[in-house]
Amino acid sequence: MANEIERRDFLKLTAISGLGVVFASALPGMARAAGQDDFYFVQLSDTHWGFEGPPNPDARGTLKKAVAAVNSLEREPDFIMFTGDLTHTTDSPVERRKRMSEFKEIVKDLKAKTVRFMPGEHDASLDNGKAFQEFFGATHYTFDHKGVHFIVLDNVSDPRAIIGDEQLGWLAADLRQQKDDASIVVFTHRPLFDLYPQWDWATRDGAKAVDLLMPYENVAVFYGHIHQEHHHMTGHIAHHAAKGLMFPLPEAGKAPTRAPLPWNPVEPYKGLGFRGVDADAKTAKYELSEFPVVKA
Repeated sequence: MANEIERRDFLKLTAISGLGVVFASALPGMARAAGQDDFYFVQLSDTHWGFEGPPNPDARGTLKKAVAAVNSLEREPDFIMFTGDLTHTTDSPVERRKRMSEFKEIVKDLKAKTVRFMPGEHDASLDNGKAFQEFFGATHYTFDHKGVHFIVLDNVSDPRAIIGDEQLGWLAADLRQQKDDASIVVFTHRPLFDLYPQWDWATRDGAKAVDLLMPYENVAVFYGHIHQEHHHMTGHIAHHAAKGLMFPLPEAGKAPTRAPLPWNPVEPYKGLGFRGVDADAKTAKYELSEFPVVKA
């Protein structure tokens, strides 16, 4: 991201034993050359297109800055994944579709072979994902890339914040086709574990999905919703939340409410960012790199 972010020293923060997951603060020069079993993808989350308010005076410009930042990465991602809340909630079906249309028009400029989408509750919970499906297709699906099996779970279209028995059955059937040592990556919007249910930072039947995933040796979960970087383990399964692209939220339980953190004019765009992931299917390793939307 030569034009947007200054190079910094590569800093390995920690590694999770057995999973080969490395968390890193990393910048453009760090991306290693791609090998046969390597690939690179980008996770963006919680763009909340249509939001207006003091927590982001540049609400109409931040998404475009994020697109420019991703496009300036030195290594073009194999694919880009948006993990939900593409748009900000509205009671108007007409306005909801307008926002989705505007969002889609902006992100069409992203430079990547493939761009994939999944809904957040702001996109889908008021109409069970109807408008989202009109613009972006299925709310849950699978795909494979260079030896990794990706599963996109919908835990937002049902306003009860559940995955639901039908989709859990679909997940179980899909997993039965995978070997125990398969490399599996799951994308969700809400966390599958009870991070902080008081703030809706949980999936009511998420434990059932985790139980289905538990027999598989190499599983990682990437999600959004909480508007901040966060890492958690359920057994040997690693869960990684990404920062949001409209406003940051406080850490769980460290504020009276989950209201957006106030905009700081001295440090604009603080807490907003996206993630790059260097993946090695052969060893099931994922090197996570966090990028700010705009250089500090």
